[in-house]
Amino acid sequence: MKQILLKNQPDFLKIVSFFLLFLFLFFSDPRPSWSKQAQITDIIVTNNQEYLLVYFYTKGCFTPEMNKAIQNGIPTTFTFLIELYKPRSLWPNIRLASLKLHHTIKYDSLRDEYSILLSERGHQNFTVKDFAKAQEMMADVSNIQLIPLKNLQRNNQYQVRIKAELNKVRLPLYLHYLLFFVSLWDFETDWYVVDFIY
Repeated sequence: MKQILLKNQPDFLKIVSFFLLFLFLFFSDPRPSWSKQAQITDIIVTNNQEYLLVYFYTKGCFTPEMNKAIQNGIPTTFTFLIELYKPRSLWPNIRLASLKLHHTIKYDSLRDEYSILLSERGHQNFTVKDFAKAQEMMADVSNIQLIPLKNLQRNNQYQVRIKAELNKVRLPLYLHYLLFFVSLWDFETDWYVVDFIY
């Protein structure tokens, strides 16, 4: 009896391995179709008396699976990368400024409210009852002071680059084998570029 089990065990392992490999390949597309819909829109580069300011909005970044996870209390964080360059024709561009912003959402089912943490506002915590409003706050980036104007030269060309990413979802260990598909939530947009003359 033992010899038969040992003889058949490699075949069983091959079948399981093949099945797991199939699932991995099926679900591990690095850029799933819905993530290609995530994009940066409504980009505005302007200034006040002291700073160069950046505004933008992220569209297509919420999926039904992500919404369900948020409703179940799993924290979700968007990371926004903003960079300012001075282009040069014969040499690499000079990076003048680089910011990394984080927007985190978490649902409290006992209070029936969403907590939004925005790093650009001194990690201030906002609470809202409406999920649509919470999603809007997560996607909106406004009035970002990118660089003091004194560091820029008049009549020179500059370039702002913006990118958004969804941080990998961290689940309790016992949920990983049930919710392995959460890797589909991971996304990053392309770099969006705005050229301007100050």
